[in-house]
Formats: sequence, C-alpha cells, structure tokens
Amino acid sequence: MKMAEQLSEVDNVINSLTEIHADVTVPKNVRTKIELVINALKENTEISIKVNKALNELDEIANDVNLQSYTRTQIWNIMSMLEKLH
Repeated sequence: MKMAEQLSEVDNVINSLTEIHADVTVPKNVRTKIELVINALKENTEISIKVNKALNELDEIANDVNLQSYTRTQIWNIMSMLEKLH
C-alpha cells in the first residue's frame, strides 16, 4: 500500500472514531479513550507505530463491558481497517 493510500485510510479511521466520540450514548470513559486513539493517529510518527498504539487502545475499548454491541461492532470494523495498514 502506498503512503498516500495509508494516510487516506488513517483519515477514514479518524473520521469513524470522531463519529463514535460524538455519540452521547457512548460511555464517557470510552469517549476519552477514543480521543486518545485519535490523537495517537494524528501523531507525526511512523504509520506502523501509530497503528499499533491505536489497535492496543481499541482492543481495550472493544472489551469494555459497558459498550453497546453496535458501538463494539464499529470498533471492530475500525480495527479491521487499521490492521490492513500493518
């Protein structure tokens, strides 16, 4: 995958995460973690480092018992998008 494609995919992930972050039905602690993931993806580091950080956080979020199944599915879809960038 080319660098431009990777960056475009990261932007798509950030947009998806921003949607979840804006959802008031998502627990506050989850929204806080999503904010951390968004910031990690915006860091000026190698894509693989950003993706690893994001995947670790998202894995934690996906295992949160307070998460609605709909939101959990969104998180899994985002994780799939990120895993393609590895």
